[in-house]
Amino acid sequence: MLQSRALVIALILLLSTTLPEVQSKSIFEKDRRDLLAIPEAIASYFYEAVNKVSPKVSQFFLDTVQSPTVIAARQRLAKEANKVSIMFEQLIEKIKNLWYTRVLGY
Repeated sequence: MLQSRALVIALILLLSTTLPEVQSKSIFEKDRRDLLAIPEAIASYFYEAVNKVSPKVSQFFLDTVQSPTVIAARQRLAKEANKVSIMFEQLIEKIKNLWYTRVLGY
């Protein structure tokens, strides 16, 4: 019961705070390989909020995140996100090229 209360309070604190480090970026920026920055920032804020309420629960979250299974999943996700990001950048370059050559006639 106490743990569920701590989780509810942590979620309320998390949702009531803003995320100043997570700012919107243009999809046309060259340095767009930070697809995992937003989930990392959310996880960090969640951990900080839970840690303020219940250090014991935050330690459980920390242990869970550091387990080999979760680390392997995060590495796989980072690898795949990097591939998608590179393909997306190539697509944007092709669209720009088509726009300049076909539409604008450069």
